[in-house]
Amino acid sequence: MSDDEDLVYVKKHRSIHYGSLEEQERARLAALAAAGDDSNGESGPSVLPENTQIHISNEYMELEDAMSKDKQALLEEFERRKKARQINVSTDDAEVKRNLRQLGEPICLFGEGPAERRSRLKDILSCIGEDAIIKRREAEEERKQQEKDQESTWYHEGPESLRTARLWIAYYSLPRAKERLEEARNLRDLPSATRTAKTQDLQKKLHVLSIHSSQIGDTRPISYCQFSPNSKLLATASWSGLCKVWSVPDCELTQTLRGHTCNVGAVIFHPKATISQEETVCNMVSCAADGSVKLWDFKNEEPMADIEGHMPHRVSRIAFHPSGRFLGTCCFDSSWRLWDLEQCTEVLHQEGHCKPVYCISFQTDGSVCATGGLDSFGRVWDLRTGRCIMFMEGHLKSVYGVDFSPNGYHIATASEDNSCKIWDLRKRAILYTIPAHANLLSDVKFQKSGGDYLATASYDNTAKIWTNRTWQPLKTLSGHDGKVMSLDISLDNQYIATSSYDRTFKLWAPE
Repeated sequence: MSDDEDLVYVKKHRSIHYGSLEEQERARLAALAAAGDDSNGESGPSVLPENTQIHISNEYMELEDAMSKDKQALLEEFERRKKARQINVSTDDAEVKRNLRQLGEPICLFGEGPAERRSRLKDILSCIGEDAIIKRREAEEERKQQEKDQESTWYHEGPESLRTARLWIAYYSLPRAKERLEEARNLRDLPSATRTAKTQDLQKKLHVLSIHSSQIGDTRPISYCQFSPNSKLLATASWSGLCKVWSVPDCELTQTLRGHTCNVGAVIFHPKATISQEETVCNMVSCAADGSVKLWDFKNEEPMADIEGHMPHRVSRIAFHPSGRFLGTCCFDSSWRLWDLEQCTEVLHQEGHCKPVYCISFQTDGSVCATGGLDSFGRVWDLRTGRCIMFMEGHLKSVYGVDFSPNGYHIATASEDNSCKIWDLRKRAILYTIPAHANLLSDVKFQKSGGDYLATASYDNTAKIWTNRTWQPLKTLSGHDGKVMSLDISLDNQYIATSSYDRTFKLWAPE
């Protein structure tokens, strides 16, 4: 027999205890207390024997709380999935992508199809709320509306002098508008052969334009030029701070205006100067980069008065109202001003451009004016009501020139984006875009008497003539060695003047 056969396996019987152990525990604790009293003889804390297996701890295991939190999260997850199944989502995949984009989520994940995308949108909506898309859309519309409101023109109550000026302009402009419309009807009634012959004769003269005279105007660039109302004088402005008056056509210096100390932006004639106005009253106005605006007569070299209120902002361009009573100034504080020279006060401080206002032009009636700014926009203002009646949006860069046609409803704007745009005030829309030059356009002018053509000046050292009907080029005036900074057309249609960065101005006339 092997050793394994000698082993006898005895099964241990299971012990079962009946009754409570409280009496035994109470007796054990009493014995421990008695032993402690005998050993020390003093009162004190009981000392437990070392072999007593009792665990004492201040930590509490909140098992029930942890289990309840997990259970709560599980219930919430089940509730969310139930809610996701009940949410209605469009089956149009494009709309699903739009909704995801509005929520700021990626519109497509790698390997995701339309069904998975819909499920993802449902899960997102179940977390943030079913109406989250509608709320986001309303918030976006409200934001766009606020931006639009900030860009819109706002109006406020003006002084009594402004009310007087508006009434005067209304009474002045209405008869002139009636006369302009009557002339337009008479021109319409002319035989087409007569009108065609007149146009052909004018175009022949323009085709043979050449340099009639050239004159060095100053030691610095000539920034501006303008003919007098009788076409016998030409005023030029220079970066040296001097303004000069020259005779036409022999280009002899007749007067030097000394008063500015920095770059002069423009010098203009009063509409009635050299025609019906005395020489001792205000016949010219000039503006400079330091914000100064000065009034001049034909007798003195010193200014007769200053218009204060622009400093320290630059005044780039100025223009007389056709009546001669009001003066418009363009300021680099993003506003333009209207001054009443009879009341000797500023009647209007008009804001509306978000960048400096550079140019201004009055309609022949005197009822409206147009402004162009470095914000690439143009605006047409009704002087009788103060409202902006047309917003000219289309240029990509700054607007440096604006001019009204004698017909009263065509507006030309010259821009830094190398183009000239024609606008129709009746339609309040753009009519034509002329890709005019190879560099920025510095100025644009319509023919003053009939508006049969317009001229543009550019930094590509040329000026160009364009027809009124088809806006096609008629003639390129090349001759300057520098940038052409300004131009003007005489009222008698005999000369075109250009001023340049090369310190000269030139008169152009048919050969």
